Amino acid sequence: MTKSIVLTVPHALSQDEARKRIALELDQLKSAYIDKFAHADIAWTGYVAQIRVVALMQEVTAHIDVGTNSVRVEVVLPWILASIASRVQEKLTATAQKTLALPTSPKKS
Repeated sequence: MTKSIVLTVPHALSQDEARKRIALELDQLKSAYIDKFAHADIAWTGYVAQIRVVALMQEVTAHIDVGTNSVRVEVVLPWILASIASRVQEKLTATAQKTLALPTSPKKS
């Protein structure tokens, strides 16, 4: 039995900028972690990404839909990873919020 994680993260970026930031974050994660112990496919069609990661004979799939003012992420974990779904969701939410945050201007003294 699989476990789905769905989250929607609002943003105030242009749709193009949000997609660009997410694509960059995915590339960084892929090269820093995933490529070291797994295989990943990331395919973009417009503002929608389909992701497939296979490690230790387990497959995780994800669908990212970049909207004009929010990003919807759906991740499907295999049963063996279902027990860590809440931790995965927390990490995904924090990473998405950081990635999509507007830059803050430095305080003037």
